[in-house]
Amino acid sequence: MAPRLSITAAALAATIALVANTSSAFAPPSTLAGSKSSSSFVQHHGIPIRANTVATSMITELVTADIPSTLASATAAIQPAADALSSTLSSSTDLLSFSDQGQNLAGIFFQCSLLPYLAFLYFLSFRGNRTPDLGNFGWQYLLLFVLGTIPSGIVTRSVYGDSLANTDWLHGGAETLLTITNVLIVLGFREAMSNPNYSSSGSKYGNTPKIIGVVGALLFAAACATGTGLGFEVHSPFLFGIGNLPEDTVASLPFVMHSEPINALSIPTWAIHCSSVIEFLFAMDIIWKFAETTDNPKWKGLTWGMVPLHASGICACTYHFFYNPSSLQFLVELQAFFTLLGNTTVAIAAYRIAISNGWTLRELNPFPKSEVSPEGIAIDEAAAVPYNVVAAQESDLVLFAKLTALTITGSYLIKYGELALDLPFSENGIAAGAIVFGVPAITSYLYYNRGKEEGGEEGGFSLPKFGGDGEGLSMADVKKFGVSGTVAYILTELAFWAVAFPVASSALYQTTGHWPDVINDTTDRAAVLAFIFTGANIARLLVPVRLGAALALAPWVDENIINRGGAEDEE
Repeated sequence: MAPRLSITAAALAATIALVANTSSAFAPPSTLAGSKSSSSFVQHHGIPIRANTVATSMITELVTADIPSTLASATAAIQPAADALSSTLSSSTDLLSFSDQGQNLAGIFFQCSLLPYLAFLYFLSFRGNRTPDLGNFGWQYLLLFVLGTIPSGIVTRSVYGDSLANTDWLHGGAETLLTITNVLIVLGFREAMSNPNYSSSGSKYGNTPKIIGVVGALLFAAACATGTGLGFEVHSPFLFGIGNLPEDTVASLPFVMHSEPINALSIPTWAIHCSSVIEFLFAMDIIWKFAETTDNPKWKGLTWGMVPLHASGICACTYHFFYNPSSLQFLVELQAFFTLLGNTTVAIAAYRIAISNGWTLRELNPFPKSEVSPEGIAIDEAAAVPYNVVAAQESDLVLFAKLTALTITGSYLIKYGELALDLPFSENGIAAGAIVFGVPAITSYLYYNRGKEEGGEEGGFSLPKFGGDGEGLSMADVKKFGVSGTVAYILTELAFWAVAFPVASSALYQTTGHWPDVINDTTDRAAVLAFIFTGANIARLLVPVRLGAALALAPWVDENIINRGGAEDEE
C-alpha cells in the first residue's frame, strides 16, 4: 500500500500546487488584481504541500480573483512538487503517465495544445470583450480537467497498469470536471444574455457555481488519494455504477446480441460523456447568439473555432463506443490533434474578438497604464456598455430538465443499444472515421446554413466556395493570386501532412502489430517516413485536385487572412 500512497500523494501535490495558482495568470496585465502568495510548507509523504488548507486557498483564489496568479508564480509553486514527484517515481513508465499517453503522437499533441489554450484565455479575458464573468471562469475551469488527468493518469498506469479510458471510476471522475466546465460556460453566457440586471447587479447565482466547481475538483482529488486504499479496482464503476442494469436483465432483453466487455463504460460515465457533448453544443449555440447581445459578429467566429473541439469530444465517445481497442488507437491521436487544432482556432477567434474591441500590443505592457490614456478610456467605455438583453425562451429548470432527459436517454441508448449491433465489436476503422468526421461535418453544415439565413456573415468568415472547370491547372494559376495563392497552397499541403502521419502510424500498426515510437526507435521512424513518402507519391496523381483546392481557398485566404486588417479598417 505504501507505493500506492506515495504515488498518489505525489500526484496530488503536483495538482494542488498547480490549481492553487490558477486564479489570475491569464488576465491581460491591465486587468490583473493583486495576487496572494504563501511560503509556508509542510512535509507529507515526502512531498511539499502548502500549509494552508486546500479548500481555503482554492476557493479564495479561484472565486475572488477574476482570472488564474502569473505564469511565473505558477511555475515557482509547482517546482517543489515536480522535483519531489520526479524523485518519487522511479520508472520512466510512471513519468510518462502524466499525459496517459507518454511520448507517443497523442501525448505530443496534447502537450502542444496547452500554449494556444493559454493564449485563448488571455484574449478572451480582455476587458473590452465584456465576456461574462461566470462564462470566463468556466473556460478557465477547463484547466482543472487537464490537471485532473495528472493524478488519475498516474494512478491508472502505476497502480493498475492500464489506461484511464479503461479505469471507469477515475475516468468518470475526471470527465465530470469537463461537464462542470460546460455547465459554467452555458450558465454564464446564458444569464448575461437574458438577465436585465446583470450589468448593474452581477450574476444572480453569485459565487455558488464557482464554489460548487471547486468542491467538485477537491472531491475528485480526494477520490484519487483514497480510492485505491478503499479497494477500488481498475474496472470498478464510477459512482458505484448507479443506473446500471443487472447482467441478467441485460441478457434477457430481446435485442441484445452480445455481452459487454469488462471495460465497458458504466451508465454514470456514459452520462458524463453524453452531457459533455450536449452541453458543448448548447455552449456553441449560446456563444453564437452572444454576437447579437454584444453587437459584435466576431463572437460567431468563436463558435466556428469550437468545431474542432467538438470533433475531439466525438473522437473520445467513438473510441469508447468501440470499447477502447488498441487497433483504433488512431482515434486517440485524432482526439489529441483536434484538441490542438481547436485550441488554436479558439485562440485565433478570441484574438479577433479582442482586436475588434480595442486590444493592442500595448496591453502586453505589464506596468500600470495611464488613467488618462485615450485608448484605455475608450476600452473602459466600451466595456461598460450594457448587453442587449433578450428574455430567455425557457427557464433554467426547463433547460436543466431537457439536458437531463437527453443525457439519460443517450446514455442508455448507447450503452445497451450497441449490444444489438455487430459494429462496436468489429474494430472497424472506416466506420469509426465516418463517425468522427461525419458528426462535426453535420454540425458545421447547420451553422453554415444558419449564417447564410442570418445575413451570410458566417460568424465573420466567408467560407471558401469551390467552382471552376479545373482544366489545365498548374502552379502558375496558384501564383496568380500572389501571396494569398501561396498561403492557400501551403495550407492544403499542411492538411495532407496532418492526415498522412496518423494514417502512416495506423498502417504500421496493421503491418507490425505495434504503434510506432518515432522518438526513440529509428526503425519505426524510418518505416513511418517510408509510408508517408509512398503516400506522397500516390498523391501526385491527385495534383489537379490539390491545386484546385488551393485555388478555391485562395480568395478566402486573401479576404480573411492576408487583407483581414484592411477590411476591418474599412468597416
